[in-house]
Parts: sequence; structure tokens; C-alpha cells
Amino acid sequence: MPSVAPPGLPRLPHPQQLAALGAVLCLYRSGAGSELEGWSQAARVACERALDNDGLRESLQFFDGEGRCCWRLHLLPDTDFLAWEQAVAGLPESRTTEPELGIGERLWRRVARRLSGPGWRASVLRLHAVSGGPGFADLPLLAASLPRLSACGLDVAGRIVRREGIAGDALFDNPRGRDAASTMKTPEDIHLFDTRMCA
Repeated sequence: MPSVAPPGLPRLPHPQQLAALGAVLCLYRSGAGSELEGWSQAARVACERALDNDGLRESLQFFDGEGRCCWRLHLLPDTDFLAWEQAVAGLPESRTTEPELGIGERLWRRVARRLSGPGWRASVLRLHAVSGGPGFADLPLLAASLPRLSACGLDVAGRIVRREGIAGDALFDNPRGRDAASTMKTPEDIHLFDTRMCA
């Protein structure tokens, strides 16, 4: 993943475009205050397509004003594919093709990522466009809730999280946690974290 944005990236998608995506895997910096902190810092966006042993992985990479990647949204089987294609249309692509890596190389890369500075955290989210109240009419507001995921969606999210070397998330590490999450009847069964809004 590039750590610095290429010059001339397009502006950010509108919150309604992100809300149309449905469930996505959100990767955000561990020092961020919340899952949506990266959105509040983002100035530009690009699409990454990477080929690995599991096939093609796609993500939206958001960069701050200094060109550092601050927020990433990954495509999941539960994501609305048509909305995803509309969101990435016209974005520059960053194709990454990694050769098949052995376990030793993967472990060294994971250690290097952990030692290189603040890491990433992961959360599966459904984004919502929020209309601003008085004084906020021109600001794009975004909120998030926890969606219900299919077993396939949880499996793909878990593989991405493990590939990125993100540790400590019981939903992705614990098979019983995955089973419980995939059998929830409605989104209301999940105790939603406070709706977070970032301008």
C-alpha cells in the first residue's frame, strides 16, 4: 500500500456515495479517536486493486492534506457492487501484484509494519449520510453503524485483517465471535456504538 498519495488525486466521494456501499471493512489509524476520524482528515482518494492468493482485493484509500494514507475502505461480499463501481469510477488505480509470499516473508512484513509506527485498526461498518443542521448545510456529514455480515463477508474481512497484520480484534480472531455475529437477526441486535459524525 502506498504511504503517500500520488499528485492530482480526485476530490472525495460524497457521503451519499459512501452510504450506498452498504457494509465495508474500514481500516483506520490506531491513534485516531474513532473509526470516522480518517474521513474528517481526508483530502483526496484513490482506488487500490491488489491481486493475492485469495484473488482480487479492492479498497478506497483516503489521503490527508500531507498525502499520507489516513483511512481505507475495503470491498466485502456484503458490499453493494454496483454502488462500489460507481464510487470508484474515474478514480486513479494503484494496482499491486505481490508474488506469492512464504510464511517467513509474511511474518517479517508483519513485524516491519508493527515497528514502523502507528498501526491500523479494523471495523466493519455501514456508513450513513447525515443531513447537517443549521450552520452545517454545506459540510458533508458521515455517520456509521455496525452491519450484519454474512459468514463469507466475515471470512473475507478476517483474511484482510490478518494480511494487514492487525491484531487484537476478537470478531476476526475468534470463530465463536464470528458465528455469533453472523447469526444476529437484525442490525438492532448489535449494540451500536454511538453514532459518530465527522465534518
